[in-house]
Amino acid sequence: MNLKTVLTAETINLHLKGSTKNEIINELLDMLAAAGKIPDRQAALGAVMERENKMSTGMKHGSASPHGKSDTIQDLVACVGIAETPVEFDSLDHEPCRIFIMTLSPLEKTGPHLQFLAEISLLFKSAEKRQEILTAETPESIIKILAE
Repeated sequence: MNLKTVLTAETINLHLKGSTKNEIINELLDMLAAAGKIPDRQAALGAVMERENKMSTGMKHGSASPHGKSDTIQDLVACVGIAETPVEFDSLDHEPCRIFIMTLSPLEKTGPHLQFLAEISLLFKSAEKRQEILTAETPESIIKILAE
């Protein structure tokens, strides 16, 4: 999975304003909808929230990967958001999050979805990468960091 093929400058927001899990998820979905990546925002919200209600997608080290699967999605889509202030996200380490990578994928295609989540998990283990993401000044620099 090459993150550069999935992310574009318009699917990256370095200044998320939300202060709650729901606000962050909605900001990320708004970004995907504005970029024309999701045909049915309501279905996408339902898929992400269904997954979130099963178990929080807050990981460790201030990062979260809200995701879902929907029959309205044709190919894996993703976006990245950086919150200006840490947001409580029911993370595994009980720490608030600032880095969010959302992905949505088709119901019948499991491989790309799992590969994407595995790559994101590996990236977030690196304190150096997390710091680079938090201090990035442009969407293009985020893409470069994630693709290295």
